[in-house]
Amino acid sequence: MLKPGDRMPSFEVSDHEGNTVKSEDFIGKGRKTVIYFYPKDNTPGCTAEACSIRDGYDDLTEAGYNVVGVSKDGAKSHSGFRSRHGLPFTLLSDPSAKMLQDFGVWGEKKMYGKTVMGTLRRTFVFSEDGILERVIEKVDVKNAAAQILEGRQD
Repeated sequence: MLKPGDRMPSFEVSDHEGNTVKSEDFIGKGRKTVIYFYPKDNTPGCTAEACSIRDGYDDLTEAGYNVVGVSKDGAKSHSGFRSRHGLPFTLLSDPSAKMLQDFGVWGEKKMYGKTVMGTLRRTFVFSEDGILERVIEKVDVKNAAAQILEGRQD
C-alpha cells in the first residue's frame, strides 16, 4: 500500500459519464485531491460513505479538496448511483482493478465468513503536487467527510 510521501500512482480510467480521467488531471491544479475507494455502488456502507461526503462536500471544497470515488462498478452503475443520491463529485470506474492494485486497495477480505478478493475501503489524501499526505485505513462511513476534514487517520 502507498505511504505518506509517495507520489500518486499514474492511472487512466473512465468516469461516470464514460470520459477518460488521468492522474495528471489532479496534479498541479491548486487543490488537494481525496481519492476514496469503496467496494460497490448502492450497498449500505458505500451509500453511507458517499452520502457523508455529499453532505460535507461544500466544506471539503471550501477547504481546498477535490474529491473522487473509485470502485470496480461501470459508468452506468456510477451514473445511477450519483443520480439516486445526488452526489456532486466524480466517480471513477476501474473494472480491471489495475488502479485498485496500484493503490494497494485490492486484496483479501472477509465476507460472510469466507476470505475473498475485493476492494478494501481506504481514503487517500494527496497534496496539490500529487504527494500522498495521509491514508485513512479505518473509514468511518457515516462520518467520512468529517474524518477527512479533521485529519484523522483511524
